[in-house]
Amino acid sequence: MAVLNEEQEMLRDMARDWATNESPVTEFRKVRASGEPHAYDKSAYATMAEMGWAGVIIPEDHGGSDFGFLSAGLVVEELGKTLTASPLVATTIAASAIVLGGSDEQKAKWLPRLASGETVATLAVDESAHHDPSAIEASVSGGKLTGKKAFVHEAHGADLFVVAAKDGLYLVEKGDGVSLTTRKLTDQRSHADVNFDGAAAEKLEGGGDSLLDDVLDRARVLTAAEMLGMAQQVFDTTLDYLKQRVQFNQVLATFQALQHRMADLFADLAQMRSAVEAGLQAVDGGFGVARAATIAKAEANRVLHTISNQGIQLHGGIGMTDEYDVGFYLKRARVLESAWGSSSYLKDRYAKLASY
Repeated sequence: MAVLNEEQEMLRDMARDWATNESPVTEFRKVRASGEPHAYDKSAYATMAEMGWAGVIIPEDHGGSDFGFLSAGLVVEELGKTLTASPLVATTIAASAIVLGGSDEQKAKWLPRLASGETVATLAVDESAHHDPSAIEASVSGGKLTGKKAFVHEAHGADLFVVAAKDGLYLVEKGDGVSLTTRKLTDQRSHADVNFDGAAAEKLEGGGDSLLDDVLDRARVLTAAEMLGMAQQVFDTTLDYLKQRVQFNQVLATFQALQHRMADLFADLAQMRSAVEAGLQAVDGGFGVARAATIAKAEANRVLHTISNQGIQLHGGIGMTDEYDVGFYLKRARVLESAWGSSSYLKDRYAKLASY
């Protein structure tokens, strides 16, 4: 496990207390039942911003705390444990693009708004159901962007889009030339296809040719942190269930075969945590980011897939009923497993990075 400083421990504990007491899974159930297209509690997100979580990776001179990605990951992990629906991850990813590639004017305009929670932003890259940043057709001519982006996270709640076009990343405000088509996915969160038809676009000129890859790596490690929280919660919930459930006049946790299964999951979870924290620390340290982020997301995909499956299996048929929370984690897991790279995509990417 990563060695945390005092500030990071306080941040993690604050996030854990708030998520447990103010945003349990029952709050997700309320958001789901509301049917609102943005699919999150705006007052809850305002509270997150007041606590400084929206500005964790934003420099202090632009209203953030500049605590870094490991710190951001600690917050996101705790929110993942309770399936907190919010645009925090999406906005942090978009903010990283402006931090890396924005001009002084762009940073001064947008970063304080993102840090305060006034503005919600999201990254729009893919144009089909499969993640492939090399297959971008969206283009800009005369400061106007035209193209379509698919399955954009938190699109309905976003005020600002960071859009990948053929020649770089652009900032596009929601308004004229921007239209959304809701995509209802199994996790009941906010997703939409976004059509840009001559929308005003402002290019992020900094960051060099690797800007998109750098931003995507940050997206991967933050998403992996959310998945880590989910995996930990499914493990803990399943273990508690096995300790309480009685079959054949025995507590399920006393069956050696089930003990072996849980031991395997425990080992997988430890490996996932190691990979995710290494990815977050690599971003903060600026070393080996591409490889570390790829490993982090690939391990998150593998382990969360396994743990969410086993959580259902070990609960039995009731695991998929609406009465039990564990099924919600599986549904969210399947969506996040495809975000910013499926397992097959990430394995191929790592092989190329390693010159295989």
